[in-house]
Amino acid sequence: MDLHHNPWTILSSEQKYDNKWIQVTEHQVLNPSGGKGIYGVVHFKNAAVGVIALDEQNNTYLVGQFRFPLEQFSWEIPEGGGAEGEDTLEAAKRELLEETGLVAKSWVPIVKMHLSNSVCDEAGIIYLARELEQRVAEPEETEQLVTKKVPFEEAYQMVKRHEITDSLSVAAIQKVKLMMLEGEL
Repeated sequence: MDLHHNPWTILSSEQKYDNKWIQVTEHQVLNPSGGKGIYGVVHFKNAAVGVIALDEQNNTYLVGQFRFPLEQFSWEIPEGGGAEGEDTLEAAKRELLEETGLVAKSWVPIVKMHLSNSVCDEAGIIYLARELEQRVAEPEETEQLVTKKVPFEEAYQMVKRHEITDSLSVAAIQKVKLMMLEGEL
């Protein structure tokens, strides 16, 4: 099996939807076994960025908000989108300030991931932010946020109890826990 060969054949493609954040395309395809079918792909125009901010006492900062697609409240790390061409670190810095009022002196990328690669091309990057300073939050008009500072271990337990289910948040918290266990933090 050639790992770099695409076994799918695209017969035709039609754009079904487009706005400033996403584009949806329906492809008529031959699947890897040669059968005809359709494949819908959501193209994300922004890169997903997430920030796990840790203070000197290993507290982290969570942001809660009602998520329209899920129709429920969600606890998450500070996160958002970086526009095409925008540096993801600059986007992460902006999101941390907007959602928590925090700025950080130390930034390290810790996770790169695809968020749902069976239906979309959305890529994400998560940064660890340290050496924090509190300023004033500047949420966007679409955000009605609750922010809370919790011991990192509590955030980890929230993941274990399925109280945090957002993919960027779960990945970030699990990665930092692993870094702690391996003595990297």
